[in-house]
Amino acid sequence: MSRISTPFIIAATLLLATVSVLGTGYTAQQDGEVAAIRFSGHHFTPQTLTVPAGRPLAIKVVNASNETIEFESFKLNREVAMTPGETIRVRLPALSPGSYDFYDDFHQDVPEGVIVAK
Repeated sequence: MSRISTPFIIAATLLLATVSVLGTGYTAQQDGEVAAIRFSGHHFTPQTLTVPAGRPLAIKVVNASNETIEFESFKLNREVAMTPGETIRVRLPALSPGSYDFYDDFHQDVPEGVIVAK
């Protein structure tokens, strides 16, 4: 019987773990989740983003428009100016159940969005 080296076993285990996560369609329900919000057409999509309460998370915000925007949320204590085509990651602590608004402070006519923690 031949022996398989420890580095090979570690590499194979990591590869299988990566394939299993990617193959199942990573969801916003897992710890360390990454949810996404996109700005284009002068609005945020989705306008309502539901995330699990009690878990830290990251939100990927994509500015797919041709204008500079500001992703801002007073309730989340976040404010980031974004150039056209820029993508940022907003890291958040575990949220208590509730609603957390976000908006583009540079354009007052853009409809507000909301993050709902359940």
